[in-house]
Amino acid sequence: MRKSKKLISILLVTILISSLVIGCTKKDTKDKDSEDTGKLSENIVEDRSTDVVVIGTGGAGLAAALEAKNGEKDVIIVEKMSIVGGNTLRATGGLNAAGTSVQKELGIEDSPEKHFEDTMKGGHEKNDPELVKIMTDNAADAVEWLIGIGADLSDVGRLGGASNDRAHRPTGGAPVGSHIIKVLHENAEKEGIEILLDTTATEILYEDNKVKGIVAKDKDGNEFKIESKAVIVATGGFGANSDMVVEYNESLKGFGTTNHPGATGDGITMATAIGADLVQMEEIQTHPTVVPDNGFMITEAVRGNGAILINREGKRFINEIGTRDVVSEGILAQEKQTAFLFFDEGIRESLKAIDKYVDMGLTTEGESIEELAKALDINGENLAETVKLYNEYVDAKEDKEFSRPDMPRKIEKAKYYAIEVGPAIHHTMGGLKINTKAQVLNKEGNPISGLYAAGEVVGGVHGGNRLGGNALADIIVFGRIAGNTSVEDME
Repeated sequence: MRKSKKLISILLVTILISSLVIGCTKKDTKDKDSEDTGKLSENIVEDRSTDVVVIGTGGAGLAAALEAKNGEKDVIIVEKMSIVGGNTLRATGGLNAAGTSVQKELGIEDSPEKHFEDTMKGGHEKNDPELVKIMTDNAADAVEWLIGIGADLSDVGRLGGASNDRAHRPTGGAPVGSHIIKVLHENAEKEGIEILLDTTATEILYEDNKVKGIVAKDKDGNEFKIESKAVIVATGGFGANSDMVVEYNESLKGFGTTNHPGATGDGITMATAIGADLVQMEEIQTHPTVVPDNGFMITEAVRGNGAILINREGKRFINEIGTRDVVSEGILAQEKQTAFLFFDEGIRESLKAIDKYVDMGLTTEGESIEELAKALDINGENLAETVKLYNEYVDAKEDKEFSRPDMPRKIEKAKYYAIEVGPAIHHTMGGLKINTKAQVLNKEGNPISGLYAAGEVVGGVHGGNRLGGNALADIIVFGRIAGNTSVEDME
């Protein structure tokens, strides 16, 4: 009997242990199933809905989103890259605006009318004057708006083609684009605007003569829809799409680009698929001072602050602050189709942006003009004479060789620096046709209901050549207008 009881006890214990093991196994299996289900659910992308969809997180897109949100509309921004900013991140020179509080504090007399005249002249009068007037009349307000939300635009310089100092940038001439993006992005986050990174818009939904939203893909290729009452296209230009560039301007075949990899014309492709009209697509600008080896752009502000361009004979060959197309042609006419941007320690101290070029190893340096000339393998006597003549022109306030209108300082303080530069594709002036309210027009000249655009994706603002500093004015002014118009059209 005792033996039977003992066997029964052992059996009961065994059953109990087995039950516990099975229970644990089932729990583990259940937990694993839950984990697997969770992983799968992460790949299930649900359709969304909002009031306004903005495509692109450059300056135009973020400005548009903030104004739409300020109009009490729900906003979602989609960005195909893994970071915000687009080409705006690469802007360094400044934001052109006339009649600002900053200019007045610095004693600079300027007006939107002068800004308008410079822009039309710089664009070879090919610009749409109505769009230019909107930009130049509202640029000062754009600066005040940016300052009001936290931007530092306290330094004012001059860029090519401008008749006055109107390029606004951070203290000491620090790069302006990355600063503006930081401020806009912080404000977008503060306002609770949702930004979907690594998300590529592939199609604009259009039914019953109205825009209904977009189709997008996440980084894993999962497709979903975002239904909306308005779509704002702020995807930038097509400067990084060599096939599209050559399609519209064969002479630029083989050129490098200063554009970020995402500037491939997606917005143009999507908008034209639903009937949007295009304007001046053949107008593509090269930037004259780009490092040939790596495509890194040297801001026009270096020349604006006093640098000169020299060729391999050690001589100047052009007005350094002429329009970009003219300066680009001048460099291409030199030996090896490149030149050297030449400046001294005084110019470096006047512009913080130069420190980055030195840190990157882009400069050749010398304690004297002759030492630098030797390092560049150019004629030192010619270079010394060139600098001597230039400094005399600065004193006389007249450039007798090339009629440079603004020579802010002499080149006379060691060290001396040079950067080899040449032209590369920089800005696509052509794009979607819009009206003064940033509504995208169809081929009959009528607004496409619910579709808006701002920034480099738009054509007509800059005509045949964009002035340095006008891109940032353009994107903020028309970005804000696009956001506000999208709200007004819903009321």
